[in-house]
Amino acid sequence: MSQQEREQALPTARRGGAVWALVITSVAGFMAALDNLVVTTALPSIREDLGGALHDLEWTVSAYTLTFAVLLMTGAALGDRFGRRRLFLIGLTIFTGASTAAALAPGIDSLIAARAVQGVGAAIMMPLTLTLLTAAVPASRRGMAYGIWGAVNGLAVASGPLIGGSLTEHVSWQWIFWLNVPLGLALLPLARLRLAESHSAGARLDIPGTLLASGGLFGVVYGLVRGPSDGWTDALVLLALFAGGALLAAFVLYSTRAKNPMLPMRLFRSRAFSGINAASLLMFLGMFGSIFLLSQYMQGVLGYSPTEAGLRMLPWTGMPMLVAPIAGILSDRIGGRPVVATGLFFQAAGLAYLASVVTVDASYGSQLPGLILSGIGMGLFFAPASNLVMSSVRASEQGIASGANNALREVGGALGIAVMASIFSAQGGYETGQSFVDGLQPALVTGAGVVAAAGVAALLIPSRRAVAEDVVRGASEEARELERVS
Repeated sequence: MSQQEREQALPTARRGGAVWALVITSVAGFMAALDNLVVTTALPSIREDLGGALHDLEWTVSAYTLTFAVLLMTGAALGDRFGRRRLFLIGLTIFTGASTAAALAPGIDSLIAARAVQGVGAAIMMPLTLTLLTAAVPASRRGMAYGIWGAVNGLAVASGPLIGGSLTEHVSWQWIFWLNVPLGLALLPLARLRLAESHSAGARLDIPGTLLASGGLFGVVYGLVRGPSDGWTDALVLLALFAGGALLAAFVLYSTRAKNPMLPMRLFRSRAFSGINAASLLMFLGMFGSIFLLSQYMQGVLGYSPTEAGLRMLPWTGMPMLVAPIAGILSDRIGGRPVVATGLFFQAAGLAYLASVVTVDASYGSQLPGLILSGIGMGLFFAPASNLVMSSVRASEQGIASGANNALREVGGALGIAVMASIFSAQGGYETGQSFVDGLQPALVTGAGVVAAAGVAALLIPSRRAVAEDVVRGASEEARELERVS
């Protein structure tokens, strides 16, 4: 390895240390994660102001999910090549500008376009938050840092409907987008001054791999988000799913043979990397789909307003703020595998319990144990999962590992909503409260089973010592190979 490559592999001198990095990356991650679901409870108000058919309103949610999921790995790869702080600033600028455009949108089409651009900014910004945080925090304290980062991100995902509903109900729907603007404007100078720059040694852009991965993810995610509304036999949905699957298969085949692939397939030979990514995809599948239906159940069947429903979900959605930092500390001491697996089994138990008690007139007290169990489970998952992802690969591969994990989580979330909506529609519907419950119960049982499967995947992750030895061995082999080439 040349001297220049060695220098690029390391972050430049830290300007603000771990605390500033934690604050900046957590707030940025919160903004990106929040916009996944923040629009859902505002759709009736948006339709009243801007008009649009049902499929237009669905695209105000789907446009963000689509560009976000498709470009996550590309954003991580660009950061590795051109500088992670530099690309983080670019992504944050795009996201903040697009949020302004969404708040000022004069019509439904311009709102959809702004949401798509928001997703582009978030896809560049989100995977780099974890890489920048890892570079700034000493290894001995990363569990706690990941705990706080994970708590904030988990809260954003789960509280999106509450924040969106409260702002829409008490101010206006535009404020779900205006909220991002002062946060983004405050973060930009802080990130420029307080975050250290870093690159991946010898990183090069993999144009064929980027095109194959982006095209494949676009097809799969497009099919998943359109399937429940357009029908799974719709020609365009089927074409998107089959074409996306074929492109992803071509991406895997290409990446096994390319000299410098965007996502080296050898990473998946690691049981740690494969296990935590499988667990992440399955966890988000079960979690996203369940929250999507439960928030509608509380409003449409039990009669709560968006704000009331969001407040009653707090034992689930707010619990990560309390549990995740503790989970991070535990993962530092005993390793991430047992903490992640325990959290996933807790969440599976919570969903199974909720499936057994939801009725057309269920009391809040009867639901509370399931909400608390699910909240504890979510809190135990986020921080150790991030730690497992970043510790399962070499330092030079942490950017793309974060991007791949985030992409799989997004695909899992889109798949979860699609699967749960399909089960719900097959077994029930929106006609009456009882028909909603008839569809909700089997969907929640499915969610519980999927999250339990995620727990099994987590148990297959090797011990912390075995993972560390594997990473050190791989880094030594990489160093010898670079020395031989140079």
